[in-house]
Amino acid sequence: MKARLFVYPFLFLCLITQVYGQQPYKAPELTASDGWSMVLMPDPQSYVKFSRNQPVLELMTAWVVDNIDKLNVKMVLCTGDLVEQNDMPNPDGKNGDQPSKSQWESVARAFTRLDGRVPYIAATGNHDFGFKSAENRQTQYDHYFPADKNFLSQKLLREAGVDGNGNPSLTNAVYEFNSPHGKKMLFMVLEFAPRNSVLEWAKKVVAQDKYKDHFVVLLTHSYLNSKSERIETEGYPLVDRNYGQAVWEKLVQPSSNIRMVFSGHIGVPDDILGHIGFRSDKNAAGKKVNQMVFNAQALGGGWHGNGGDGWLRYLEFMSGGKKVKVKTFSPLFAMNLNSISIDRKELSSTR
Repeated sequence: MKARLFVYPFLFLCLITQVYGQQPYKAPELTASDGWSMVLMPDPQSYVKFSRNQPVLELMTAWVVDNIDKLNVKMVLCTGDLVEQNDMPNPDGKNGDQPSKSQWESVARAFTRLDGRVPYIAATGNHDFGFKSAENRQTQYDHYFPADKNFLSQKLLREAGVDGNGNPSLTNAVYEFNSPHGKKMLFMVLEFAPRNSVLEWAKKVVAQDKYKDHFVVLLTHSYLNSKSERIETEGYPLVDRNYGQAVWEKLVQPSSNIRMVFSGHIGVPDDILGHIGFRSDKNAAGKKVNQMVFNAQALGGGWHGNGGDGWLRYLEFMSGGKKVKVKTFSPLFAMNLNSISIDRKELSSTR
């Protein structure tokens, strides 16, 4: 099974609730002194919808800042669903006690810790559109995450797509990055369930001569499920939309340079395996495309619990692009899980 590389090593994570108090603390560190890291932040929505959980998200971004030098962090990605409700003035008290304005302010404030410290890219999820969840394509994202919020991200910005109203928007954007190992990379972020016009735009962008030799990383919200299958359909009232399988068929598989895809979105209350997945497939050029879903929002008490136990991931890119190590860490528990190591045979090299 193609998913076994990432999923099976996580089986032992089911035991962590029994051993929180037994794990000796080990500070996160690079495996190799010349490695660099990319941090993957899962959906923040369950942190910001409750006032009591907002400090956990602050803790997570504070941890990133504290480890920028130690882990040589060069990029931070967030999988989307930045808020629980994009435009609701009156929370029901059960699925959150914070109005949308407070939720957006909370997530923007947490990421402000990273401003001027490290570039970051945040995807938009279904809850970042409409009122409660993708009733339409309206979002407050660009108001709270404008292009000039973090000048380090702005310096990398190369292409901006358009939103549902035809206006330029960072919900669809491309950032160019030269890795510490000299590898030219593109980070492309696409809106939740991207429209056909967005996929056409994205395909044209990555096919440009100036980007044809770049290693492209795609970030979008909904892509894989916990069975490591690409999502084919969901019940949101959007007419022009594409989920994981369609994104693969229309954009990823035909493109020769998209090599990694990251997503979030999925979750099962207090079930670690319900939040993760991985698969690797070859694109039209015969190159491996590694696809990972990582979330944590329903851990620590389910949908109305503590927001996700503070879990995040950092990927260490080794010199030469021959190996990437993925580690899962919780600043809340000060617990590091060295759970994954992949060599060139399993993770396509960055050549």
